[in-house]
Amino acid sequence: MSVLSITFHCTKDNLEEWENYIDETLVLMTENLLDVNKYILSEVHSDFIEEGKNYNLLLIFDNNEVREDFIQSELLNISERIEKKFGQEVMVFNTFLNPKKSRL
Repeated sequence: MSVLSITFHCTKDNLEEWENYIDETLVLMTENLLDVNKYILSEVHSDFIEEGKNYNLLLIFDNNEVREDFIQSELLNISERIEKKFGQEVMVFNTFLNPKKSRL
């Protein structure tokens, strides 16, 4: 198992448009990802963030090789689409999670 956590930070001014994009586009793109076994799309609550809002997409893959293939193709495509539509108003941060122990 290999996991990728993608955090999206959206500025306050674009929250409504970003949430519509999540509902209408990002969920559909995620559902159509062939290499992803499971995923969780979350709104992130944090007492420390006042300049916008974070959302997280947790993707679970069979192994590191499949995750790497995804990063080099699909993730690049998703990031480019978001940047084209939102520019600097939505930032994308990737975190590579390498489970030491799991009970999923």
